[in-house]
Amino acid sequence: MKIVICDDQAVVRDGLALLLKLERDFEVVGAASDGAEALELVAQHQPDLVLMDLKMPGMNGIEATRQIRARYPDVKVLVLTTYDDDEWLFDALRAGAHGYLLKDTRREDIARAIRGTVAGQTFLDPNVAGRVLEQATRPQAQTATLLTKTLTERELEVLRWLARGLSNAEIAERLALSEGTVRNYVSSILSKLGVSDRVQAALIALQHGL
Repeated sequence: MKIVICDDQAVVRDGLALLLKLERDFEVVGAASDGAEALELVAQHQPDLVLMDLKMPGMNGIEATRQIRARYPDVKVLVLTTYDDDEWLFDALRAGAHGYLLKDTRREDIARAIRGTVAGQTFLDPNVAGRVLEQATRPQAQTATLLTKTLTERELEVLRWLARGLSNAEIAERLALSEGTVRNYVSSILSKLGVSDRVQAALIALQHGL
């Protein structure tokens, strides 16, 4: 898996690179000091994932995530930051981040999150996951009828499992479908809901009590 690290602190970049190189299936192809440099490295290397800090001089991680997701939709973005306040958290998820970890996360958990994110899963640090669920499950003016009117019964089933963090392969196993069929359902769901990635679709599902 090709990985780009983006962090404004050189000691953090170097430390992460050393830690990730201990994993045989990881290749750190670039390290950026801000969002603009991360965009250049993504264009150059087409990595599988960007490990993204948020608060940086110049282009911050929120804007960099937004631009990476818009220009390179196949590239995953996993936030790794010291900031756990709601503003940074929800802005990052709205920008299209696939997961959100804090920098005190253990190396083995970061590695697991990277592998899972590349495979299509969503990872949230336990310290912020509760707030995401609380926000997502607050009563909304809209009801689940929006989803039932928009999606087919099978798409609702797929979205239900997607919202619980299952990969395409895991959903396929649960519903006795091929992985390719699930992939097509997921693409249709994203299109119908007007979102660009699984995290945003999952948030909508949770908001509507699915």
